[in-house]
Amino acid sequence: MNEIIEKILAIEREQERRRGADALASYNTGKLRHKKQLAFHKCKKRNRWVFGGNRSGKTECGAAEAVYIARGIHPYRKNRKDVFGWVVSLTAQVQRDVAQKKILHYLRPDWIADIVMQSGRKDSPETGVIDQIVIKNALGGTSVIGFKSCDQGREKFQGSSLDFVWFDEEPPKDVYEECLMRVVDRKGDIFGTMTPLKGLTFLYEEIYLNKKNNPEIWYEFMEWSDNPYLSKKEIALLERTMDETTLQSRRYGRFCTREGLVYPEFDESVHVIPPFSVPAEWQDTISIDPGLHNPLSAHWYAVDFDGNVYVVAEHYAAGRDVDYHAEEIRRISAALGWKTDGRGRLCALIDSAAGQRTLASAKSVSELFYERGILVNPRVNKDLFSGVAQVKSYLNRKNGLPDLYIFSCCTQMIREIKGYFWGKGESPEKKDDHAMDELRYYLMTRPKNAAPPREESVIARDKRRRIRQLGRRRHG
Repeated sequence: MNEIIEKILAIEREQERRRGADALASYNTGKLRHKKQLAFHKCKKRNRWVFGGNRSGKTECGAAEAVYIARGIHPYRKNRKDVFGWVVSLTAQVQRDVAQKKILHYLRPDWIADIVMQSGRKDSPETGVIDQIVIKNALGGTSVIGFKSCDQGREKFQGSSLDFVWFDEEPPKDVYEECLMRVVDRKGDIFGTMTPLKGLTFLYEEIYLNKKNNPEIWYEFMEWSDNPYLSKKEIALLERTMDETTLQSRRYGRFCTREGLVYPEFDESVHVIPPFSVPAEWQDTISIDPGLHNPLSAHWYAVDFDGNVYVVAEHYAAGRDVDYHAEEIRRISAALGWKTDGRGRLCALIDSAAGQRTLASAKSVSELFYERGILVNPRVNKDLFSGVAQVKSYLNRKNGLPDLYIFSCCTQMIREIKGYFWGKGESPEKKDDHAMDELRYYLMTRPKNAAPPREESVIARDKRRRIRQLGRRRHG
């Protein structure tokens, strides 16, 4: 009997030892949860990126994801056995000190079948540079995590077929493209965790702007306040040591040049919302930035009774004539059931430059739109700095909520606002700014938080009529 009890106690001690060594089992559990880490793991897209500040928790989720996949125990994905993946760091030294250390932290010792070293001893892998770790897969067989460094050059990334690649920090473009080829055969995953300190690199356009409209691309920003384990005192201390541009990268994980974003307040996860059917009473107007060879940008704006502005539809095209643009604006308006004036004409704001005639045309752009049933008003406030300040006031989140929302179907406006930077002078760069111009024109035409007039009920109209009659009797 005592022998049986001793065996049971020994088993319990071993279970307790394993629980203590199983960092993955306790990852993101308990009362404090890192919600953005969970969103990353739950996402089913095949090219996922976390743009995070230092100490925001981005590397933790990358390492945990790699071990989940290799071990065959991913909580949100279909698991596979005999997985082969790479962890890519900038240099071998960075690999040893960061990504490799994190992988070893989340791997229980009894999960490791073998370790192959580039340098150092396999009985002390944390002090050397690992080439491969062979892992016992929970579904049977073995998985392999290989370690690569970008300074090895593109040639060292050729040949293999992979189930995943984790980039710990931003790789060179040729290494990234080579790794994309490595996951094609197995329909594998690319995921990256990085602090964007290099400015507007290829990943800015490839991932953040997603100029190719790849449906498999997903990203999120992860900042200090997203990490529930980082103290507020520590955050305040770090903030005091950085200028604004450095803060944007190292705290918020945002892409920056030294000139900086015009609208750093913009947060796609907050300001971009799914489309919904807008009530007719909310419809306000259309705003147009004209362009024939350059893109013409037009957006439809609505306002709810609390003064919140919604950008609900867009037309954005270059190299087309007024006939084409007018037809598209009428088509989109008809699909929205957009309001018209008493003569069936659409009303819109437009850049005042559209009222000018040139030697190439006997009529202005405004006149051409007018002839096609679109009554454009060129009297807009074009003051740049007041307009930027007005847009910022709508983007700012008061009590956690902004006053400007953009429907996710307005992809060109979203792309522009994410890539709108101050130039070397005192103005934003004159590049990809057509939607930004007409957004300013629109917001500068209306007082802050001005809601559309509510449609009066029969009772309200009768009450107002009686008050007027009473006033006339008193003064009659």
